Amino acid sequence: MAVLMLCVSELSYRESAGQLDQLVLKGQVRVQALQMLQRISDAESGKRGYLLVGGAEYMAPYVRAHDEALRTLAEMKRLYAELHDAEGESRRLELVRLVEARFGEMDEVLRLHGSGKSHLALEIVRSGIGRDLMDRVRVAVDALVQHENARIATGLKSVYETLWMSRIGVATMTLISLLVLTLFVRQGRELERQRVQRQAEIVEERDRLEAEVLRRTGDLTELARHLQTAREDERAHLARELHDELGALLTTAKLDAARIRPKLQQTLPDLVPCLSHLTETLNSGIALKRRIIEDLRPSTLSTLGLLPALEILCGEVQERSGLDILTRFEPVSLSSSADLTVYRVVQEALTNIVKYAQARTVQVELHNEPERVCVRVEDDGVGFDLSQTRIGSHGLRGMRFRVESENGRLEIASRAGQGTELTACLPRVAQGQG
Repeated sequence: MAVLMLCVSELSYRESAGQLDQLVLKGQVRVQALQMLQRISDAESGKRGYLLVGGAEYMAPYVRAHDEALRTLAEMKRLYAELHDAEGESRRLELVRLVEARFGEMDEVLRLHGSGKSHLALEIVRSGIGRDLMDRVRVAVDALVQHENARIATGLKSVYETLWMSRIGVATMTLISLLVLTLFVRQGRELERQRVQRQAEIVEERDRLEAEVLRRTGDLTELARHLQTAREDERAHLARELHDELGALLTTAKLDAARIRPKLQQTLPDLVPCLSHLTETLNSGIALKRRIIEDLRPSTLSTLGLLPALEILCGEVQERSGLDILTRFEPVSLSSSADLTVYRVVQEALTNIVKYAQARTVQVELHNEPERVCVRVEDDGVGFDLSQTRIGSHGLRGMRFRVESENGRLEIASRAGQGTELTACLPRVAQGQG
């Protein structure tokens, strides 16, 4: 019903507005027609002054009135083009013809007078042609004004009828609205009674669900912490195996190659370059083994601490990738597990930047805040849409779970083309703890 009333009101408004616009145009036509008479009278006065006094300066009033009359005719033409009034257009054309004839008569009189044929100019004036034309112009103007007055009266009547119908519609809708309001109040009382009852049930159910959510959240947090711990333990075990077994094999092979070199130089010197290449390959394998072990379990973290480990990590990534990594680290106090979490967050963030960001500069900061420690990694790369997560991409989720398992919070801000900022905050521990 409200939509219906809105539609009726809108239609009434548009119809009334259109009719009022038409009335304004019709009123402007009347004004222009009356101004036309004034322009012709001004031109007649200027012509008489010139005939009586002479001198080019007395032609200015006539020329001004002539130009204004032409502009008035052009304005009337524009107005009738908007009104689409065939009868009014025919009356306008008749008026244009008479006005042009009147100005033609006055132009001829002025031309003859200016060329020294004043007697001929006076004869035209005495003939009464100008007076007859002026009378016909007045008649045409009066007819056009009367025509527009009739159309304005009709338009005003239509506007009042539209407003009256709109008034009736509003009154009807008001009565219906009062009836609906009465029914609504009656129904509202019943709904309020039911609402109170349901509210009590909802509060009870909400309390139960909140307790269940807290329990399951605790279970999930504990599970995430256990999985991270198990993952790090497995990495440490794998790192030890690689260091002990693979390291021993590569070192033994390198020593054997070193023992073979003197004998090959004496007996088979042609094979010395192959032996050198083998030695270089073994050195590369040993370096790769060290890098894999450091990725699995950073020894610098346990031996040197968090800040040197981060400095070494950033330096290695900068050397391998060519990124310009700017670091600013403050001494912080975290638990050993939190130290590892911060290290893994920075490591994962730098890995993602190298793979996807197409960045040139990266900023890595570690600073203290009241009751917490925050690490921030920001790049100037292509960024990404946080709402569009690629299938199979679990790096960000893994970082978030790892940080939350330490009672921390991870925030990511990124927009396409404007880089990415990753901030992880973890609770501080008192000096000497952890």
